[in-house]
Amino acid sequence: MLQTVWVSSPGRWTLREPACHRSGKQTSWKCRFVRTIIQHPCQRHDTKCPGKVRMLKKIQICLCFFFVSGILYEISLLSSCFFSYVPMSKHFLTPEQVLNLGKSIIFLETTERLEPPPLVSCSVESAARIYQDRPIILFMKGLTNDTALDLNSSYAAFSLLSSMKNVFIFPLQMEIVFQETPLLQWYNQVVPEQEKNWVHVSSDASRLALIWKYGGIYMDTDVISIRPIPEESFLAAQKSRFSSNGIFGFPAHHKFIWDCMENFVLKYNGNIWGNQGPFLMTRMLKTICNLTDFKGTEDHRCQNISFLNPQRFYPIPYPAWGRYYQVWDKSPNFNHSYALHLWNFMNHNRKAVVAGSNTLAEKLYKAYCPTTYEDLIQNAELRDFTRSED
Repeated sequence: MLQTVWVSSPGRWTLREPACHRSGKQTSWKCRFVRTIIQHPCQRHDTKCPGKVRMLKKIQICLCFFFVSGILYEISLLSSCFFSYVPMSKHFLTPEQVLNLGKSIIFLETTERLEPPPLVSCSVESAARIYQDRPIILFMKGLTNDTALDLNSSYAAFSLLSSMKNVFIFPLQMEIVFQETPLLQWYNQVVPEQEKNWVHVSSDASRLALIWKYGGIYMDTDVISIRPIPEESFLAAQKSRFSSNGIFGFPAHHKFIWDCMENFVLKYNGNIWGNQGPFLMTRMLKTICNLTDFKGTEDHRCQNISFLNPQRFYPIPYPAWGRYYQVWDKSPNFNHSYALHLWNFMNHNRKAVVAGSNTLAEKLYKAYCPTTYEDLIQNAELRDFTRSED
């Protein structure tokens, strides 16, 4: 009697009309049965009528029970249980439909790379585990709609992430992302081949546009989530009086993000690394807040924006980034942190997690992205060893 719920347009869920009411035709035995009950009441002086009435009432009660149960089941699909049912159909959803579910966690890959390395996989997996009731979206510039299904079987990390119930991987189409934002005119005029820092600049722009349009949290692909962030509107302090743009969150159409996009265009200088990223966030925050030094692990708040303590995401500052790949006598507990930024931009020597190394990074992989650790670290090393033996 009750049809399946599907996404008919961005942000709208619709219940299909029962088949028996389409075009005024009775198209199923259920419809004919129910209408027979209604259209054929007991005949007068029928001594068996009271029994029939009781039987019909019982049947009607049963039908009502199944109808209500069906409605409750459909409603459950729209709750936090949504992702328990989504794997069968999630590949048919568009980016807009998923983003309009709200409160997305957004990651970006603005290179042409198609195989997510272990750190990217760990970042996405850890977010999927911490935020199980929220969509986790990885946008990849090198991906197209035609290659998505092929990559699912070609690359281990792609297949691993695609199998997670609340993880979605979509092509990054900047010409669509920047529509209806101040960034579109800039994008149409800029020449990527002549830009010194295009990979970073295009990422800085894309994250602003996506968060402004749809809201949610943006995270860099070298951020490992360890517990939920309790704030909705926030910036992450890299140090006192200086904001990062590697992780931030706002509801859709927040004025601060719109102002950041306008300033992005007004003060654009692609030759200065970070001018459209952390320096942009910092100079815009200073226009509305009197920034002071942090004391202890307190957060600052200004104009309904939380400026979160460096301990929340940067307990190990960038000059000491290499400590993530060292063995600690006693591992830190990170009790004051929501996520950890591993500073991959600083990792010029491409230090990586090695199975059995007992480094801090290996322990983080084991704890917060165990599937990535098992499939892309342990099993990959085993496969390499087997090939060398052959």
